[in-house]
Order: sequence, then structure tokens, then C-alpha cells
Amino acid sequence: MRILVTGGAGFIGSNLVDRLVEEGHRVSIVDNLSTGKKKNLNRAAKFYKMDVVSPKLEKVFKRERPEVVSHHAAQMDVRRSVADPLFDAHVNILGFLNVLENGVKAGTQRIIFASSGGAIYGEQTVIPTTEECSTQPLSPYGVSKLSGEHYLYFYQKNSGLDYTSLRYSNVYGPRQDPFGEAGVVAIFAQKMLKGEQPLINGNGNQTRDYVFVEDVVEANMAVLNNSKNGIFNVGTGIETSVNQLFQIINEITGASVKEQHGPERRGEQKRSVLSFDKLAKDLDWSPRVSLFHGLEKTVDFFRPIMK
Repeated sequence: MRILVTGGAGFIGSNLVDRLVEEGHRVSIVDNLSTGKKKNLNRAAKFYKMDVVSPKLEKVFKRERPEVVSHHAAQMDVRRSVADPLFDAHVNILGFLNVLENGVKAGTQRIIFASSGGAIYGEQTVIPTTEECSTQPLSPYGVSKLSGEHYLYFYQKNSGLDYTSLRYSNVYGPRQDPFGEAGVVAIFAQKMLKGEQPLINGNGNQTRDYVFVEDVVEANMAVLNNSKNGIFNVGTGIETSVNQLFQIINEITGASVKEQHGPERRGEQKRSVLSFDKLAKDLDWSPRVSLFHGLEKTVDFFRPIMK
């Protein structure tokens, strides 16, 4: 199958590309390398250094004629989206529209969209949160992801473009960038391996649903191989507080640092955990990597980087 992965040099996208190549698919990648890295690129995939908002994207679609597009390219920094909503919308809405328009013209049959469970749902009273719960995004990033899902529905109804939206919980694992704006797992691992003191925002009782990147890749493969349309959560259904996460990474790294708390981040969600029952029922997918084992593999990946 001909598959185009936008953001294919990034954390999740590159792990997915490796799996697709392993399965024998013809894979092409579009990535502007703003956060993705050349070292993540799979040599068996055709790489185009390009922004998804670029008019030149049309040439890529004409040349590759992808049957499926896996859209992982995004502005992913929630804080930047709050500070600069226009930039967030430029990449996440206009960039995605550019992908959709070119996909329709090139005869693409299906879009698999990397969405965000935590950012789209906002604060919820239903825990674990299901796909039927209301969507109350608290950031422009969440708004842009929800907008992308609405556009997918529009294109399916008006152009026959099939789609699946995967609402990820907090994804972690090898290749997550430990520098700059990164997930808490990468930040804690980086600090502890370097002998530095990580800072916990607020009291650390805020919870998240941490899902390992290999499980996320398998969810993408389950959707690809079954051509299932709709919206699916991809998570573990397990709440882990930041304090608990700190202690586990502390144990794995052997850092023996004490908790140190800083100011609470304004607007940060208190709880976020996703139900994966729909994906389990429809596609027989469930997370297989425990948090402790996934964190061990993640820390092992970071060890040589931090030396």
C-alpha cells in the first residue's frame, strides 16, 4: 500500500514509519524538521523536507499518489498555542486542510488523523473518558485538533474521503525529544540522568494517562489493517499522578533525588485518562506495555544521549 506519513521524522511518526516499512508498505514522508530529526528517518522511505502548509505539497501527492495519509505533522506545544493561536491555526488547521485538499485531488482513499484525547476533552467528570463525552478544549491546540475532526467529517460526506481519528492520551517512549518543550517523561528522565533536579508543577497530584509509543503504533496498524472509520481513544485507562511518575523514573534511573515542587501552571488540567473500550471492542486493540516496563525502555534509550 502507498502510505504518506506527515511528521514522519518526529517522535510518533518515525516509530510508525518503521513499522509500516517492516510490513512492506511503500512509505513516503513529509516533514519540515522543525521538531523532527534526520536521524529518525527510515532509509527505505522517500523523504520530502517540506511544511504541510507549502503549495509544493501538491507535487508530492501527484508523485506519490498515496492511498492512505497518516497525518502526524502538527504544532504540538500547548503553551505556544495559547501564546500564539494564529500560528497554531496556521499549522494545525490550514496545514491539515492543505493535506485534505491534495488528498482528494490525488485520489487518496483514507486519512488517519493523530488527534489528542487530553486536549480535546478538557476537564471531565466521566473518568475514564469515553468518545461519547463532551469536547471542551481548554487551549487553541485542542480547538485545532477538534476542528480537524470536524473537517474530516465534512470531507467524508462531501468527497467520500474515509477517515479515522485516533485521540491519543500522553504518549511517551524512545525518540521523544528530551530537550526544549517535551513531555514530562522525557523531561524527568533527562534531568535525572544528568544528575539535575526536576521540578514538579504544583502539588503533583494532577493525573495523566501514559501510553507507550509502541502501543500507539499498534493502534495505528489495527486501524490501517481493518479500515475502520470513526473516532477512537488510544490510552490505557489508568491514571498516574505526576508524583507517582516522578518516583518511578527516580527508581529506574537510580537518581535518588527528592521531590521539588514549583508554581502550578495556570489552566493545567487536573485529571486526564481515556477509556479504550471502543477500540478494544471494534478492533481488538489494548495496551500491552506496562508503565514501568515502558519507562525502563525509555530511560535506556535516553542514557547514551545524556552522557
